[in-house]
Amino acid sequence: MSRSHWILPASLALLLGACGEDRPQALGTLEWDRITLPAPAAEKLVRIDVREGQRVAAGTPLLQLEVARTRSQLDALQAQARQADEALAELQAGPRSEAIAQARASLNAAQAQAADARAYYARLQPLGRQRLVAASDVDRARAAAGNADAQVRAAQAALLELEHGTRSEQLAQGRSALAAAQAQAAAQAVTLQKLDVVAPRAGTVDSLPYRLGDQAPLGAPLAIMLVGDAPYARVYVPEPIRASVRVGQNARVYIDGREQALPGRVRMIRSDPSFTPYYALTGKDAARLSYLAEVTLTGADAAQLPAGLPVRVEFAAAAP
Repeated sequence: MSRSHWILPASLALLLGACGEDRPQALGTLEWDRITLPAPAAEKLVRIDVREGQRVAAGTPLLQLEVARTRSQLDALQAQARQADEALAELQAGPRSEAIAQARASLNAAQAQAADARAYYARLQPLGRQRLVAASDVDRARAAAGNADAQVRAAQAALLELEHGTRSEQLAQGRSALAAAQAQAAAQAVTLQKLDVVAPRAGTVDSLPYRLGDQAPLGAPLAIMLVGDAPYARVYVPEPIRASVRVGQNARVYIDGREQALPGRVRMIRSDPSFTPYYALTGKDAARLSYLAEVTLTGADAAQLPAGLPVRVEFAAAAP
């Protein structure tokens, strides 16, 4: 939004008479559509390719921010994405045959130990009943046999887990981790690309707030451009004629310093009044209300006009 929207007094929107004609009029300034190019990262400005007031085509390089830190961050994220890809491939391949053979060997060893523990317990039981060995020795043998049987069951479960392969839930988690890593790397690649600031549309470089070597904070405007095929008049329509002004209505735009009026067309008019709340005004005071409107210039030479010029707009009679 143009700065003039905030600083123009309501008196600019008074109904004026021009050259003896009783046509509804409004005052304001000439403006262009503005676009702001924010800083994608808090980096130092290392190159400026344009100057203020220069006309540029879409895609023209405007300025360059330092890329070393952002490129390093991108390399790290890409490495994490490759790591996630390899981890997913490992899950998809499943356990190796060597791991299954090792688990089977562990099961055999556990079964042998369990058999030995059960045999020892079986030998101690009759001796314990005859009180030839201590009861505590029998209890330890029974516990060892039970522990050995538990080790066999654990080894059997480990072998079955390897033989059944990777669970579908683990594969889903691996795919999600890979997608997240790739998305982060892609976002950082976009940020790296944005450090080379180019014109998104054809237009005029209106302002370059920072100079070579400055480090703008994240989101700060690096460049402001004026874009569009032609400027428009931003005017304030007084309340007495608001009802007769409509979007699409023809108008005549008088620019300070030019005798010949330019044709225009109303492209927007606000529903809410400017400056003073409508509920604070009654009776004759209501005539002090004004409504922000924009009138596009349709003349052939309008594209050469600068922003900020005072304008006066006459509206054509509205169709009944």
